[in-house]
Amino acid sequence: MADGTALLGGVTVPLVTPMDATGRPAAEQARDLLGALAGAGVENLMLLGSNGEGPLLPTSVLGPFLEGVIEDWRSLTHGGVVTVNVTAPGTLDALDRAAIAASAGADALVMSPPIYFHHRDDEIVDHYAALAVTGLPVIAYNAPRYSIPITATVLDGLLELDHVVGIKDSSGDLEFLGHLVDRAQSCSGFAVSQGAETQLAAALDMGADGITPGVANLAPGLSLRLIAAHEAGDRDEVQRLQDQITALTKLHAIRPGTPAVKEILAQRSLCPPYVAPPLRRCTRAESADLRRFMSPHETQLLHPTKGQAAWSLP
Repeated sequence: MADGTALLGGVTVPLVTPMDATGRPAAEQARDLLGALAGAGVENLMLLGSNGEGPLLPTSVLGPFLEGVIEDWRSLTHGGVVTVNVTAPGTLDALDRAAIAASAGADALVMSPPIYFHHRDDEIVDHYAALAVTGLPVIAYNAPRYSIPITATVLDGLLELDHVVGIKDSSGDLEFLGHLVDRAQSCSGFAVSQGAETQLAAALDMGADGITPGVANLAPGLSLRLIAAHEAGDRDEVQRLQDQITALTKLHAIRPGTPAVKEILAQRSLCPPYVAPPLRRCTRAESADLRRFMSPHETQLLHPTKGQAAWSLP
C-alpha cells in the first residue's frame, strides 16, 4: 500500500470533470486537457472532488469515466498517480463509489466525512474505517464548506487506521493545518496536502507535503514552479508565485466555482463548458468578462490544442 507522501507529495491537480451537454461525465472529452496537463509536467490527479463536481454525479455514471481517464493518464504519464474522491451522504454509497474507483484502477481513495447529516466523532471514524475493505489507501478530505469538519478528535481516530495515509485540508485554517502537520510528523507515512489556494506557500513553509490547487487546472506551471522554488529554498520566488496564484483565484469574483474554470478551458479548446445540473454554465457576459480577466495571465495558462473553442453558447 502506497504511503501518503507518494500520493500527496508535490502538486496534485483536482481535475475538472469534462462532460457532455447533458451534464454526464465523458472520458473522451478529457483527452485534450489530460494531454496538456501531462505536457506541462503534472503527474498527480484527483478525480471527482469539488472542482470535479463529484457529489453532483450519480454513482451509476462514474465507472466508464474513471476507467477512461485513469487509463489515458497512465499512458500519458507512464504511471502517474490518480486518486478518486468518493465522498457521499452515507457509508453504503461511499462503499459503492469506492468499489467502482478501485475497479477502475485508482491508486487511492479520497473522502470527506458524510455530507448532509451531522454525525458524532466516532461515527465519522467508523465511516473511514469501513473503506478498509477496498484494500486501497485512503486520504481524508477536510472541506468544511461542504461537509462536517474533521476535528482534532476525529484526526486522532483516523491516525489509528492503517489504511488512512494522509489528509487534504481545504479549510483555510492555518492553525489547524499546523496541527495536522505536527501530528503527521509523528506518524510515519502520513502526509498533508494544502487545498486552500491563497495559502499554498504558507502551508509548505509549515511542513505540508504537497498542494492541491484548483487553479492548477488552468495554470499548473505556477504550482509546479512554486514547489520547485520551495524545495530550492528560494523564498522570494515562492512568494512571487503565490502572489500570481492568488491573483488568478480572483476569477471566481466573476463567476464562482467550476463553471468559470470550465469556461476558461473551453475558450482554449481544452474542456467542454458543460456542468452537472443544477449548475448552469457561464453566460455570454460572464464568458466575455472571464476572457478579459485572463488576458494578462495568458503566458501562465495551459496551451490550447485546437485553436478556436469547439463549444458555443446556445
